[in-house]
Amino acid sequence: MPVLEITAGIGEVDYSTVKDACVCVARIDQTERDLSARGLMVTAERGTVKNGTATIAAQYRSQLSRYIRELSLSPSSRTAITSPAPDDDDSDIWD
Repeated sequence: MPVLEITAGIGEVDYSTVKDACVCVARIDQTERDLSARGLMVTAERGTVKNGTATIAAQYRSQLSRYIRELSLSPSSRTAITSPAPDDDDSDIWD
């Protein structure tokens, strides 16, 4: 979080969203391990079927993609962030 606070402007209010994004990453890793171990197609009661873990992985990836956009963590979303224009007026705000 300290790096994200500096680089992406993420604050304390975003902690729960970042935590959920981290859970998504962990679950994606878990589903990928299962897919690597058992394969995309598995044998079930009704024969060879698609491993249900693939569907779960896709759902977590979709959710993670939303978090990445919402937290401005993708390269394209960071380019949309602009810094405020410098104040050309040299006068003091108290004048």
